[in-house]
Amino acid sequence: MENKDFIKPYYESKIVESPDGEEIKVNPLEDYFCGEAPKSHAPNSNKLWESFLNWARAESLWVLGFGTGCGSMEILPLMTPRFDAYRFGVQMRPTPRQSNVIIISGYLSVKTLKRAIRSYEQMQNPKYVMALGSCTINGGMYYDSYNTINRLDHYMPVDVYITGCMPRPEALLAGFEEMKRLIKAGKGEKANEYAENFEWYKANQKKIIKDWNMPDYNW
Repeated sequence: MENKDFIKPYYESKIVESPDGEEIKVNPLEDYFCGEAPKSHAPNSNKLWESFLNWARAESLWVLGFGTGCGSMEILPLMTPRFDAYRFGVQMRPTPRQSNVIIISGYLSVKTLKRAIRSYEQMQNPKYVMALGSCTINGGMYYDSYNTINRLDHYMPVDVYITGCMPRPEALLAGFEEMKRLIKAGKGEKANEYAENFEWYKANQKKIIKDWNMPDYNW
């Protein structure tokens, strides 16, 4: 990793002792981050096979349980019998490695944006971003706040915006249906767009995140 400006003492290599007394070398940078930028993945050359894969992807949306704002309260009812998102192939997962959808649920502060970026970059392709509420578009009621993000698509690639303050569970289901339509049509390629325009996204992120303390390639 070329840029060392972000390194803090707890990122330095160290020797730790395991419970059985064995000494182990720990390098947090290698454990927590990756030294390679994200790569674009071209669709399968066999169009019939790619159509089948897109159908399977659309019907298996695993959402990272990462509430970023007040819209998180609207996500919880989705899993209840009244709305039953499971019947749409939507379910919640606990870690980025198990997920292919991240929901930015309303307002997003600068501090939270850094965590959202790191979580998004841990997710494996293909992956998708859903943004809830006017906060993610223009800042909403916090439009003039010093620490609230607007125009989320300048920092993360957004596949589907859902308007409202906050969108009801029915609106979220409609958003998932729109995401499914895009994926099945072969238009759910924002993760590739992120990889192809990585330098532009990183430059925008660093303009507002002053205490970056992360490598450019966040795992």
